[in-house]
Amino acid sequence: MRRPSPLAAAPVCVAALLLSACTSATPQDKDTGRPSAPTGVTAQAGSATSVHVMWQPAVDDTAVTGYDVYERGRKVTTLPGTRTMVDVDRLAPSTAYTFTVRARDAAGNVSEPSAPVPVTTPAPTPDDRTAPSRPSGLRGTADGSRAATLTWRPASDDRAVTAYDVYQEDSRIHSVAGTATTARLTGLRPGTVYTFTVRARDAAENSSPDSDAVDLTTAPAPGAGPVTAPTDLAATPLKGGEIRLTWTPPRTDGGAPVKEHQLYLNGRFATTIVWGAEPPPGTATYTFTVTDPPGTRYSVKLRAKLPDGTWGDFSAQRTVTVA
Repeated sequence: MRRPSPLAAAPVCVAALLLSACTSATPQDKDTGRPSAPTGVTAQAGSATSVHVMWQPAVDDTAVTGYDVYERGRKVTTLPGTRTMVDVDRLAPSTAYTFTVRARDAAGNVSEPSAPVPVTTPAPTPDDRTAPSRPSGLRGTADGSRAATLTWRPASDDRAVTAYDVYQEDSRIHSVAGTATTARLTGLRPGTVYTFTVRARDAAENSSPDSDAVDLTTAPAPGAGPVTAPTDLAATPLKGGEIRLTWTPPRTDGGAPVKEHQLYLNGRFATTIVWGAEPPPGTATYTFTVTDPPGTRYSVKLRAKLPDGTWGDFSAQRTVTVA
């Protein structure tokens, strides 16, 4: 019988060694750390059939990827990790509820539930079609680089104001009880211009018109450059569908003039405003025409092209109604 040579057997040994090395490798440690439980949970009845639940972000060793909202142990909704508020709808009027929130990470680890928060929905008002008056006297202060505080005077309603909703531009970002006249906003970005308004709401979900807007600029982060947003933006309706804008361009490093701005209408890019020659000093003015009928409402904001070719921060937003 012919015996295999040592060379013929060598590949078998090598394969065995490789297999042994692969099976003996130590896998990386799995993520088993749970996120912290959400804190600062509030539950505010926004109407006879809805409750607005909010909380402070949880903390995780990698990242929080989602939140689960529970009512007495029953999951009612799931949200991405970037959301820290939700309206829970289709509830029963004049009913007591208790909400908790849990955080999740990408590995499926779930936090302990937050402290339970009770809330009772008000009685229904099916025949109430009268909206509250708009809140007045809105004021605001930036609290450092990531928070702000708003205050306002109470609105009135033929029944009762059940909630105040805070809007940043056209998005609701916060709600407080109808008895409150102040709101503290957190999670803001440093060195950013914000435009806030407040609406009052009653138990029948009737919402008031917007309050007057207030502009706030959060403090820049340490070591950050100057704020690059245009300031003092005003939008004035003129006859024939014209809208006139005035603003102050941002100051740039070295004092180089700003020659271009982008105009956004209702959150969408509309046009680029370019000065072919040297831009005018001080206040800038631009007039444009829209074809929509009188009474059409627009939101307007600008941003400037900086000397390094990048686009700066957006200005505060303004609303204007076609004359």
